[in-house]
Amino acid sequence: MRRLTNKIKRLIIWGLLLLAAYVLASVAWDMLHLPQIDGMKTKNPKTTALIEQRRREARARGQSFSPNQEFVPYGQISPHLKNAVLVAEDAGFFSHQGIDYAEVREAIKADWKKKAFARGASTITMQLAKNLYLSTSKSLTRKLSEAVLARRMDDQLSKARIFELYLNYIEWGPGLFGCQAASRFYFGCEVSQLTPEQAVRMASIIINPRRYGPFADSKRMSTRRKWIAQKMLEYGHLSEMEYRSLSF
Repeated sequence: MRRLTNKIKRLIIWGLLLLAAYVLASVAWDMLHLPQIDGMKTKNPKTTALIEQRRREARARGQSFSPNQEFVPYGQISPHLKNAVLVAEDAGFFSHQGIDYAEVREAIKADWKKKAFARGASTITMQLAKNLYLSTSKSLTRKLSEAVLARRMDDQLSKARIFELYLNYIEWGPGLFGCQAASRFYFGCEVSQLTPEQAVRMASIIINPRRYGPFADSKRMSTRRKWIAQKMLEYGHLSEMEYRSLSF
């Protein structure tokens, strides 16, 4: 019996070692097949991994795919949208180094409790890394690659540049990439002209832009819009008058 127990222990150890080797090899593969991040200091990507993924998905369905995306400089993006997105996605963005370790600890607890990837803990920088270089798949190797890339991006790019790229390339709806395309599609205006309410509505859909639109009236989206607005008020991003004027 003891001999059998020792054999099982050895098999478990070898299994864990092989798993660790696979994870490390997968992350190394991701790192070796990426462009130089410092090139993005002044050059905008022509496409992203997410756009190409959506293109392949459309092709598999026998559909055409023409992404709607237009780059706008950081200074031309509504401050209301910037503040709403920060509150919604990563309030500590300007203080951490690409990874919010406190949030990671909470996510690990939640994931362990539910035995699934229930809570992502992805910062704005990590989300950008995923959109530019990786995929929407949820796996340990992808999360590790995302974290490594986020640290590299935070080292080599300014916070303003990271946020600029994020707002210009993330998905805001089917075929919509970037805040300018989304602003024009949903509200018929330039992104610089977004009102506080429009900004909150746009920020609220980032969690699942292919399922929810800014006017979705589900309980989840209604609650999320109210939460974002309340946080913006608490952080001083909205005045009492602006907050009270919101329709939701």
